[in-house]
Amino acid sequence: MGLMQGKRAVVFGVANDHSIAWAIARVLRSEGAELALTYVNEAIERRVRPLAGSLDVPLVLPCDVSRDQDIAGVFDVLREQWGALDIVIHSVAFAPREELSGRFVDTSRQGFQVALEASAYSLVAVAREAEPLLADRRGSLLTLTYFGAEKVVAGYNVMGVAKAALEACVRYLAWDLGPRGVRVNAISAGPLRTLSAAGIRGFRDMMHHHAERAPLRRNVTTDEVAAAALYLCSDLASGVTGEVLHVDAGYNVVGM
Repeated sequence: MGLMQGKRAVVFGVANDHSIAWAIARVLRSEGAELALTYVNEAIERRVRPLAGSLDVPLVLPCDVSRDQDIAGVFDVLREQWGALDIVIHSVAFAPREELSGRFVDTSRQGFQVALEASAYSLVAVAREAEPLLADRRGSLLTLTYFGAEKVVAGYNVMGVAKAALEACVRYLAWDLGPRGVRVNAISAGPLRTLSAAGIRGFRDMMHHHAERAPLRRNVTTDEVAAAALYLCSDLASGVTGEVLHVDAGYNVVGM
């Protein structure tokens, strides 16, 4: 039996077969979990449906996390189909491309609002709808963050601020949902070649810099991040909540 046998998980944020969310979906499925996936628009749907088919996942649901009615709709379906839920994966972040170049001080008001709403508040909105289903099974909520939340990463700009807000949300949600047995954690992954990373100016240099300076002298893989997600979502981490687990080849521990 797998670690996730008898568990049910919904994964927000699968964009293509290179995304962290997809790697997490694959490992959860390989360990026996029943899955549901979401997509944000028709273009993403065309990528997600074949991926879902490859894992025999029948539940593929539309959801724009900036719309409360979309989020509620996903959990209405899950309540009807499953009744309860064990795992929610939140791998959602967005900032307008123009805000990821130049100086952070020039961030527009609208760009700031979009980044914080899509990348941080969306976790709160998802958690609110998921709480009743997760509490029935003492479930787990997991999100994805990045080192730019803790230190300045040139070019990451408003996304760094949004990820800092996301990490604070993890702690506050862990406090709120803990009495009902629901755990909330985050993984701070090293730089990975994903669709969202393509919008960050100088990303190739960022990857090279990371590999040179991380204690393991390399970058991590999506499979390594997914393995950490498997741990945090499983009963092996039943006593872990409110944490940010770094999966970055040790880069975060280096000072100079």
